[in-house]
Amino acid sequence: MRINVFKKYGPLNSAPVFDAFIKSLQDAGEKVFIDSNKNCDVAVIWSVLWMGRMSNYKAIYESYKAQNKPVIVLEVGGINRNETWKIGINGVNREADFANQEVDSTRWDKFKIKLAPWRKTGNEIIICGQHHRSHQWRNNPSMQTWIEQQITKIRQHTNKPIIVRPHPRNRVLIDNKKFENVRTIYPIKDVNTYDDTDFTQKLATAWAVVNHSSNPAMQSVFAGVPVFVSESSLSYDVGNIDLAKIENPVMPDRQKWLNQLSYTEWWTKEIEQGLPWKRIKKRLEEKYV
Repeated sequence: MRINVFKKYGPLNSAPVFDAFIKSLQDAGEKVFIDSNKNCDVAVIWSVLWMGRMSNYKAIYESYKAQNKPVIVLEVGGINRNETWKIGINGVNREADFANQEVDSTRWDKFKIKLAPWRKTGNEIIICGQHHRSHQWRNNPSMQTWIEQQITKIRQHTNKPIIVRPHPRNRVLIDNKKFENVRTIYPIKDVNTYDDTDFTQKLATAWAVVNHSSNPAMQSVFAGVPVFVSESSLSYDVGNIDLAKIENPVMPDRQKWLNQLSYTEWWTKEIEQGLPWKRIKKRLEEKYV
């Protein structure tokens, strides 16, 4: 298989992950090209957030998709952030194919996350924004419009306090005076990363979390907080869609979801050993190449 790995446009934290993935491809005997113009069967890029240096990935992604060729997307994980990394085919989150159709129940334990029982207390509803420059946000309105739409829908069914929490790198100005009992709280940034550090604290008093398709929904489910998400979210299978149920959200069993989720992310050493590539290659050969 001829694989073109586009490494140079990735963020700084992508380099070790790219290197591990490249090694796994070479060890498997694949024909690997790095940042070249060669005509290949598969492209490998970092994320689908079209901003900064990563905006160069947009043309690559669209070119391969136009040729009906698969694109493998590497990106930061959401289970053990900055320790594990997502590897999917043709996208991110639930739009991606993670080659996790066949899984077992043993891998989830490796993440050592204590799953909290579903919470039936709490008072605040947190609306988590995400970055509007991401491919996963396509076909949606502006982030401000989307957040205000969620507030309006929620207010039709509950008077619980609403906290608007914008993405740390996509600040949104909501006129809280337009709405009753709504306030905006911006994430506290970790100066050493792009990440915020206080979301877990906010979940301590949360009744529910509303999020389109990004990682906060996953963290909420781990903490036992019900989520309202779109079909693009990896938390869709254990989440809610209809905000009319905001006072009585569903709280399904999560074990099957956790089993499949555990095969969406990998430690760098596992990537280097070729564990995800073995699964991804089999899936590519079955469906895409």
